[in-house]
Amino acid sequence: MSKSQKYQIYILLVFVMMSWGLNVIALKIIVDVFPPVTITSLRVFTAAVSVFIILFLMRKVRVPTKKEFFYVLVAAFFNVVLHHYFLSIGLSKTSATNGGLILGLGPLLTTIAAFFLLGNRVSFLQFLGIILGLVGVSFIVVVGNGGLSDISTGDVYVFLSILSQAISFVMIKKISKTLDPRLMTGYMLLIGSIILFFISLFREQNGINELSNGSVGVWLVFFASALIGTAFGHMMYNHSIGKVGVSEAAIFINLNPLFALISAVIFLGEVISYSQIIGFLFILSGVILGSGAIDEYIRHSKQKKKSPLAQVIRHRKI
Repeated sequence: MSKSQKYQIYILLVFVMMSWGLNVIALKIIVDVFPPVTITSLRVFTAAVSVFIILFLMRKVRVPTKKEFFYVLVAAFFNVVLHHYFLSIGLSKTSATNGGLILGLGPLLTTIAAFFLLGNRVSFLQFLGIILGLVGVSFIVVVGNGGLSDISTGDVYVFLSILSQAISFVMIKKISKTLDPRLMTGYMLLIGSIILFFISLFREQNGINELSNGSVGVWLVFFASALIGTAFGHMMYNHSIGKVGVSEAAIFINLNPLFALISAVIFLGEVISYSQIIGFLFILSGVILGSGAIDEYIRHSKQKKKSPLAQVIRHRKI
């Protein structure tokens, strides 16, 4: 891949993170008006339809093999059903600021999941990053809410949502070698939305009728969330992983909580506390170390120094 193509992917990832940060605000608005699980199933289904329309025009649609379908099913359960279920309920019980900051733990939790499920080695820097990230969450969840006895259940639900998504990334990694990540995204969203809809029938029995409560403005936010934040965001992020790799793509997730924090202040008028700022700095430091980005940079630097071309150039300078 040329440098210009890489820079295009990087710019795309910045826009994806911006859409995800804004999506936290959009979800907060939506779940405060509609039944959380019912509207989430509809939003995810709308995103799935959008993805399949795009892939059909690109001639990328095909039926998965039995092995691929198994991993898609498992990934859909964790990445869509559990992730969006916990996220929708969590954001209805906590602030968008807290939700956005806790979601920033994604790369750290992915590292932990890969350690337990894939046996990936965790370096000292990654272990230090995990500790820093957890300290950051404690500032937001415990210190920010006045102590252990006052922990918000919404914060716990948001944490469970990002933990579920982190586990799903392990499944996605196993299947992405044979199935196009964008097509996999479409199938995951479709399967997950159907399961969420059946859950909503039991949890929110009057949920369908309550959808008439929304104004035109709220429905515009709904479609923006479904098409941009969910369909476009997930398609492009999974596509970027296939182009630049997991480590490089994960670095950009650091921007997600930042955009969410700024958007919560601008659009919802939320006030940022000192504990949230301290928590954000700890999480940011933790993600940079814990995602393996620093280790990857150190490895690349050592390889460049050891390469024959680099040694020749260095010898000539001497």
